[in-house]
Amino acid sequence: VQLQASGGGLVQAGGSLSLSCAASGLTFSNRYMGWFRQAPGKEREFVATMSRSGTAIYSDFAKGRFTISGDNRKKTTYLQMNSLRPEDTAVYFCAARPGSIILSELRAAYNYDYWGQGTLVTVSS
Repeated sequence: VQLQASGGGLVQAGGSLSLSCAASGLTFSNRYMGWFRQAPGKEREFVATMSRSGTAIYSDFAKGRFTISGDNRKKTTYLQMNSLRPEDTAVYFCAARPGSIILSELRAAYNYDYWGQGTLVTVSS
C-alpha cells in the first residue's frame, strides 16, 4: 500500500486549501482513511478520519472548517480546509487502516497501518 499526499502550499489566513491522498494497492473492503498533522516541535495530532461508507469524525479544531471526503473509485481521499489560521501550519499526513474498528479509536495515530509522506501547509498571518 502506498499513499501519496499532495495539495499543500502557502496560503493567507482565511484562505482555503484542498489536500488529496491517492492510495495504491488498497483493496480492503473495510478501510478507513485519515488525516493527521504535525507542526514543528509538536506531536502528530488527529485531524479527521472517514470510513469507506463515508462516516467521518473530526477533531474539535477541524469541525466546521475542514471536510474529509473520498472517491472510492479513484481511491483518493480529500481534505478541504477553509478559514485557515496560522496555527493550522503543519505537515499534513494521510493514513490508512484496513479492517473494522470503532471509529473513535481512529483518533490515535497508532491505529493506522499505512502513512503517506506528508504535504506542508503554511498559513501566513
